[in-house]
Amino acid sequence: MPTRAWLAVYALPGVGAAKVARIVAQAPIWPHGWLALLPAPAAAALRHWLAAPEKSPLDALWQSSLAWQAAAPNRHLLHRGHPAWPPLLDEIADPPVVLWAQGDLEALALPGLAMVGTRRPTNEGIGNARSFSRELVARGWCIVSGMALGVDGIAQEAALEAGGASIAVLGSGIDVIYPARHRELYERLSQRPKALVLAEHPPGTQAHPAFFPRRNRIVTGLSLGTLVIEATEKSGSLVSARLALEQNRELFVLPGSLHNVQSRGCLTLIRQGAAHLVFEAEHIVEQLGQWAPLYVASETLEGTSVAAPSAASAPHFAPSDDPLLQALDHSPTPIDLLVQRIDVSVSECQQRLLMLELEGQVAQQAGGWVRLG
Repeated sequence: MPTRAWLAVYALPGVGAAKVARIVAQAPIWPHGWLALLPAPAAAALRHWLAAPEKSPLDALWQSSLAWQAAAPNRHLLHRGHPAWPPLLDEIADPPVVLWAQGDLEALALPGLAMVGTRRPTNEGIGNARSFSRELVARGWCIVSGMALGVDGIAQEAALEAGGASIAVLGSGIDVIYPARHRELYERLSQRPKALVLAEHPPGTQAHPAFFPRRNRIVTGLSLGTLVIEATEKSGSLVSARLALEQNRELFVLPGSLHNVQSRGCLTLIRQGAAHLVFEAEHIVEQLGQWAPLYVASETLEGTSVAAPSAASAPHFAPSDDPLLQALDHSPTPIDLLVQRIDVSVSECQQRLLMLELEGQVAQQAGGWVRLG
């Protein structure tokens, strides 16, 4: 089907992405097969468009989208059958009918990992989002997220700063920047190599609360796995986690302090056995590595590991000799300062803090970590 036909299908009344997916599964011949399968009002609208497209309201979307696409060379209209259409989206129950894309389509050819989390991350969450993003793009992965405040934007900024790939999926039209404070990030995602902005809403569509859960299914659908950095027990990040599981994708979570409300959602996922607990980026690469050769050259996979030491190789200290414990006192110390003091990666520092917390030697409080006793 040509792009113009897909835009007409998108604009049909009473026909959403799930209905279109069910019709596509029956492999109908265009247009007669579609006319036989569509609900009566939609079929009537399509007949009108086929007979006189210039007189049909369905064609307005084609005209506006064509004008938008022609305004810049990095703008594209993606749909099933397009050379850059990501096949992973065909595996979900309700793929978008059309995607408006701005940027470098090469980003879609890389293995994607969704990174999601709270809009109000702790210093530890900020450090983890940055370090995991940098380490994963160094291994050839693309960071996929929603360009939201907090973990989403932090992870995508870190990916671009490291010269890596990132895809943002908007909950608005492709030309509507939301949140507005991420205008610079939006511009960078639109212009950098291996960076891309996607939207399933036409240009000019304002952001709406109902659009964000729908956006999340595309974020997780484009990705081989989803990593939750920090999440409260009731958050949009847990919606993404549920979507990833429903889409039969791998789910990863970082552990956090028992006393940190921003970690309760992650701890709940771990307690339920729904997700893989990870301490470092290497754990994710190992779990999803079977898929990587489909997307990443072997030389990229070899010799580029920048992950922190695994738990098995992490150094062990007697309590009195542990430099991390010695760097703490009864006043809260943020994790980024601890990383500087003892010269370890954020992921290793987090792992060791977790072990010390389980042993009852440290605790997390507002502003950072403290030593107990």
